[in-house]
Amino acid sequence: MKFTTITISIAAATAAAMLLPMHANAQQWPDKAVRFIVPYAPGGGTDIQARLLAKAFQGSMGQNFLVDNRTGASGLIGIQAGVDAAPDGNTIMFVSGSISVVTTLLAKQIKFDVYKDMQPVSWISTTPLVLSVHPSVPVKSPQELVALAKRGGGTQMNAAGNSAGTTAHLAAEMFNQTFGTKSTILFYRGGGPAVIALISGEVDYVFATAPSVMPHLRNGRARALAVTTPKRSSALPDLPTMTSIYPGFVAENWYAMFLPAGTRAAVATKLNSEIRKALNDADIKAFYRREALEPIGSTPEELTKKLREDIDKYAKVIKAGNIRAQ
Repeated sequence: MKFTTITISIAAATAAAMLLPMHANAQQWPDKAVRFIVPYAPGGGTDIQARLLAKAFQGSMGQNFLVDNRTGASGLIGIQAGVDAAPDGNTIMFVSGSISVVTTLLAKQIKFDVYKDMQPVSWISTTPLVLSVHPSVPVKSPQELVALAKRGGGTQMNAAGNSAGTTAHLAAEMFNQTFGTKSTILFYRGGGPAVIALISGEVDYVFATAPSVMPHLRNGRARALAVTTPKRSSALPDLPTMTSIYPGFVAENWYAMFLPAGTRAAVATKLNSEIRKALNDADIKAFYRREALEPIGSTPEELTKKLREDIDKYAKVIKAGNIRAQ
């Protein structure tokens, strides 16, 4: 009996010792540099926040968080790279709400399941799209832009749509559908390049995410006409909402973090906690207010709910307008 007891005790101790490294790894994450995949070009709202939060995480967790801009195919190249990464906690996907558009618009190109292959961590923030024009465009209100766009059959104006399948693209499509205009929508590799096209005069107007266009509104290189959220933005209080002028014209963008499916729950839990901590930092909160971003910090379940709701909403818009990727 003593021998049996000793044997059981040794076996139990051995099993516990084997579990210790696993527990320690979960507690010590990250134990090396972490890659933040941003599936859009530098300068857009996703990229700006990724760099801000990467810096915060480095300070709180003592490891490097490196932003990796993987552009192309309306964000699908970057997301696919994240989905294919090892689920070891060393790769984080930082995506925008445009994922809820491309899921329908580019369904034939997607090689992953947004619900099965992407592990939700947190809904980070939401922001209005800001209808902005180049200073040379002689309008100061959405109504004047509509009138100008409808002259001569409405074919003489260009709009930036970011990448095909983004919320900015769909807002530009909604503009044409709602007002019967035929503005040419030009596509770029993300919100940053689209705004550069605006301030250079390559396009006349854009529905830009607030963080990507705010610096140019301040220095006069772009002029804002309205926001696309249901309520006015506290950062842009003088701007009307599109829906207050044209009922039903609502579009917003949001941002979220995902991990490759199969990542340890302890890693996801710690990352969620670090996100909430960062979003409650006084300096980061001030930055978000200044850039017309509303911090959220949600549970994984709340992010999944938001994703499902928006996929359903945009699928209806795409079907109703017979919108196709170009």
